[in-house]
Amino acid sequence: MKKIFFIIFSVLSISVLAQTLGSKLDKSTLALGEVGVFRVTISNLQGKDVVSAPKNELLPFHFEEIKDSISKQADHYDRLIEFAVFEEGKYTIPALDFKIDGKILQTIPYEVEVINTAQKGDQINDIMKNKEVKLEVNDYWQLYKFYILGVFIVLALIFAIYQFIRYGKRRKSSPIMMTNQTLKDLENLRKKKFMENGDYRSFYIELIDISRTFITKQYQIPADVLLTDDLIDVMKLNNTISPQNETIVENIFLRGDLVKFAKTFPDQPMMEKDFEDIKSFVRSSSKDLEMDQLRTGV
Repeated sequence: MKKIFFIIFSVLSISVLAQTLGSKLDKSTLALGEVGVFRVTISNLQGKDVVSAPKNELLPFHFEEIKDSISKQADHYDRLIEFAVFEEGKYTIPALDFKIDGKILQTIPYEVEVINTAQKGDQINDIMKNKEVKLEVNDYWQLYKFYILGVFIVLALIFAIYQFIRYGKRRKSSPIMMTNQTLKDLENLRKKKFMENGDYRSFYIELIDISRTFITKQYQIPADVLLTDDLIDVMKLNNTISPQNETIVENIFLRGDLVKFAKTFPDQPMMEKDFEDIKSFVRSSSKDLEMDQLRTGV
C-alpha cells in the first residue's frame, strides 16, 4: 500500500512540476490575404526562460506575419501571431521548437489551405462609360516624354560602358583577389559577434550570402540565384570544386536552411566550426581552380 501511495505521489509531483505546451490555429481554411491567428501557450513555467525563434520569424516563409506578440509572466507564456498567405495552395506549419531550461517542447503541426474566393465568370462592370478623347502630337509627348528620355539615357549609358570597356582600363579580377576579399568579408562577419550573442539566424544568413557570392565569382557557378538543392547538384555536375569542399558547402548550406526556418538551433561551437570550414574552403579554392585547369588542359 505504501509503495502504491509513493508511486501515485511521484507521478502527481512530476505532473505538477512539468511545463505544459499548447497551440491553437483558429482556421484551417483561409481566403487569399485573410488574417489567421496562431497561438502558443506554455503553463507552469516556474520562472524559467523560454527560447524560440525571434519575433516575426517563427512561421515558414509562405506565412506573412502581420503581428507577433509575446506575453510572459513568471508561470505563463503566451505568443500570438497574426498572419496571412497570398498564394493559393496547401501549406504546413511544422512542429515548432520551444526550449525551456534545456528541454525542447514541440507544437503539433498544422495544415492550412488557402483558396481564392473569386468565382469564375464574375462580371466586372465599369462605374461609368469610357469617353473617347482625340490626342494630338503634344499630348503623346507629354504622356511618353519620360519614357523616351529614359530610353535615350539607357542608350547613352550602354554606349559609354562600351567605350570604357573598349578603350579604358579594365578592372583586374583574379582568384587571389577574390579570395582575399572574401576572407575580409568573413572577418567583418566575425566582428559582428553573432556567434557570441547566440544570434545563429543572422550568422548563417550572412555566412551563406558571403559563400554564395564567392562561389558565383570564383567558380562561375550561379550560386546567387540557385536554391540549395539545385546548387548542390550543379556543383557535383560541374566538378570544379573538390569533393572535400563540396561536402563543406553542402553541409553548411543545408544547416543554414534549417536554421532559417527555425528547425534547428546550433550552438556556438557548431557555428565556430562552420565559420572555420568556410574559411578553409575559400583559402583552398585556388587549388580547385588549378586542378580544373589541368583537367581541361588550359
